Amino acid sequence: MKPLFIVISAPSGAGKTTLCDLLLQHYPELCYSVSCTTREPRLNEEDGIDYHFLDQARFKQLIHENLFLEYALVHDNYYGTLKEPVYQALSENQCALLDIDVVGAGKIREHVKTLPPGDPLREGFVDIFINPPSLQELTARLERRATDAPEIIEKRVKNAKKELSRAAEYMFQVTNDNLDTAFRRICDIINVKAGLA
Repeated sequence: MKPLFIVISAPSGAGKTTLCDLLLQHYPELCYSVSCTTREPRLNEEDGIDYHFLDQARFKQLIHENLFLEYALVHDNYYGTLKEPVYQALSENQCALLDIDVVGAGKIREHVKTLPPGDPLREGFVDIFINPPSLQELTARLERRATDAPEIIEKRVKNAKKELSRAAEYMFQVTNDNLDTAFRRICDIINVKAGLA
């Protein structure tokens, strides 16, 4: 399997986390790239598994040392993807899977364009946007989750509209109207890109 650098984005409620979990179970060569953040861990979150939890000073030091593929300040907290673990995975013939928002994906896309031919990140790069069947269905899914207040759901739907407007920037788009079908579509993309199909 050719080592791939797979970036997946989707609006909240489109089923991205479930699809990423299925991919990790299906492909033993796939490893999840754990992002860094300066926010506090939530209940049940583990350092090094959910995120690498860093303080602001350490995060800023890593920015200064140019060690991030991308980073952003979101709601007063920094989030970022370190270069080294991604390169490490690819050098070990593994695929790196990154679950990231459209802004971070855009930054990575721009960075990849600047890399020389033959660079493993450039050679293995593939980005996939997961669409919900419709905004109405996305809203219904967020309401069924029953984890967010109505104003949070409204905010997520508003964000989703912005994110959907950038879907065409991705190499591939998959609509998650049926989980099994969407999963198979993503597997087809990965198999072709990795030389398995």
